[in-house]
Order: sequence, then C-alpha cells, then structure tokens
Amino acid sequence: MNNKTLNSNAQLRHLENTPLVMISLLILDSLHLVFARLLLPYFPPTTSSLYVMTIATVEVALILKIWGHIHLEVLRRHLWFFLTMGFLVGSSTVLTFTAVAFIDPGTGSLLLKSSIVFSMGLGVIWLREHLTATQIVGAGVAIVGVIIISFQPGDYLRLGSFIMLVASFMYALHNALFKRYGGGMSLPDFFLFRLGGTTAFLLFVVIARNEFYMPTSWQAWTILFLTGTVNIVLSRGLYYLTLKRLNLSLHAIILTLSPVVTIGWTLLLFGVWPTFQQLIGGTAVIAGVMMTVAQVRLRKVGGTQRV
Repeated sequence: MNNKTLNSNAQLRHLENTPLVMISLLILDSLHLVFARLLLPYFPPTTSSLYVMTIATVEVALILKIWGHIHLEVLRRHLWFFLTMGFLVGSSTVLTFTAVAFIDPGTGSLLLKSSIVFSMGLGVIWLREHLTATQIVGAGVAIVGVIIISFQPGDYLRLGSFIMLVASFMYALHNALFKRYGGGMSLPDFFLFRLGGTTAFLLFVVIARNEFYMPTSWQAWTILFLTGTVNIVLSRGLYYLTLKRLNLSLHAIILTLSPVVTIGWTLLLFGVWPTFQQLIGGTAVIAGVMMTVAQVRLRKVGGTQRV
C-alpha cells in the first residue's frame, strides 16, 4: 500500500471521528464557568485561577517534554509577548471566575460569546481587516443581545454582566495579539508559554494581594485538578485539534452552541434557569455571532491555516 493510499485512509478516519470530537469539545468547553462556580466557595478568584493555570502548565510541560517539543529559545525571543498574553489571559480568567458570584454560568457563557464580536472590531480597527455587510449586521444583532442581557433589574446582575464583558474584551485582545505577532509560532510552544506567562502573572497578583491559600480539603484539590485538566488541557487540546479538521467558520458556529450546554449544566448542578429576558438576549447574541462568522473564509498559506 503506497503513502498516498495511507494518507487518504488516515484522512477518512479523521473525518469519521470529527463529529465525536466536536461533541466532546462542546461538552468540555461548556464547563468553563461551571468549574468557576464550583471553585467559588473554596478560594478567591485569583487563587483558584492560579492553581488551575499552574496545574495545566505542569501537565502540558510534562506532555511536551515527553514528546521533545519544548523550545526555550521561543520563550527567550518573545518574552514580552508571552508576558503580555499572560496578563490578558490571566486577567480574563480572574474576571470570569469573579463574575460567577453575580451571574449564573449559563448567562455568563452567553455573554462570553461577545468576544467574537470584539475580535471582529479589533480586526477592523487594528488589523485593517474588512467586514461584509452581513457580518456588520450580525455584530449589531449580537450587541443588541448583550444589551438585553446586561440592562435588567438588579445591581448584581448588571455588575456580573459588566465584568463578563470586560473579560470577553481582554480575551479578544489576546486573540488579536496572537494573530498579529504569534502566527509564526508552533501551537505547542505558544500554548505552553502562554500558560506559563499566565501562571507567572497570576502568581504576582496573588502575592501582591496576599491571597495565597492552600487547599484544605480533598474536594477542593479534586475540583482544582479537574478544572486544570479538563477545562484547560483537554478542552484547549480538542479546540486546536478540531480547528485543524474544520474550517474556521464552521468551527466557530459549532462552538456557539456551548452556552446551550452550559445552561443545561447550570440547571442540573445549581437549579438555575436563565430568565426570559436573558434567553431572548442570549438568542440574539448567538444569532449575531453566527452571522458574523458565517462568511469567514480560511486561507491556506504554505501548508498552514491562517485567518
């Protein structure tokens, strides 16, 4: 059997497995704010974020060490880039972990999808990208949905929505920085050193705020390891795996379903169901996001995929 036949068979197996992988990603991606809520009784948001990122960094470093894929010269050449990424991702993580004290994970997950709209705006303003008329309308629909969710009775709900939107913007800015300066890096190197930069920033914040607390129960340790492993290592690993198998627009559209799964987890674990107003706003957010990404086209450059 020649190499061409072997490659064709391998690609066919990948395509056959893709639906199962995407379902797995949806389930894992939907758990982000659920884990944040579960950690809330045990630690301040900064402390839980630090532990989760540290666990994920160690696990990824061990995996890449075994595979021989750690290239420290990448870190030395781009130290300030990774420190900046660490600040943005770390701040976004702390903010999302904080917001779940004021807003349920299902509604928070709907608001987090506004990061795609922020990314579009940064792409136009900073990266000089161009949007179609449909994408502009979609962004407007998503913004209306965010307003519907955010402006409702209750100071706590408004505060939680505002914190979640700031977190979404910071994550979108991290995406824009990666597109501008990190496109030439290998994903394993980028992922490891991004985690490392995030952990370093969170360690600095925890020490500065004097919020370093050791877990005192096996339940806390269990949730921390599950969050670091499932929410960071496995979830992001599947994210990049599916991104290779699917074009960017389909990948983004499928992931807009993750808030629906998060609402299911929130109802099952916490007995909280979004209000009618939140559901209307969330529907608008998802519809707007799907419109903005529906016309994105992925271009293949030199064997690699870039937006």
